[in-house]
Amino acid sequence: MLWTGEWELDPGDEEILEFANKQGRILITLDKDFGELAIVRRKRHCGIIRLVDFSAREQAAVCLKILERYETTLFEGALITAEPGRIRIRPAERPSH
Repeated sequence: MLWTGEWELDPGDEEILEFANKQGRILITLDKDFGELAIVRRKRHCGIIRLVDFSAREQAAVCLKILERYETTLFEGALITAEPGRIRIRPAERPSH
């Protein structure tokens, strides 16, 4: 696990997403901008989990549950948004032929 808050400099969202992708890591965030990068700008990623309205104490448990249940879906490039009482999954877009 890496936390970008420990990095000396903030390289910006695009570089963070690219780093996570190159490392084969699922990105966990509170920031909706990563979803925009993935969906609108079609930036490659190994899965994104966005947490909405969870307390700091709840976040780890929620992430573990999502990873246990949706790990394969995430590594296929899904974007999962988790809110209390609701999980939305946007599967990876399939290339058109």
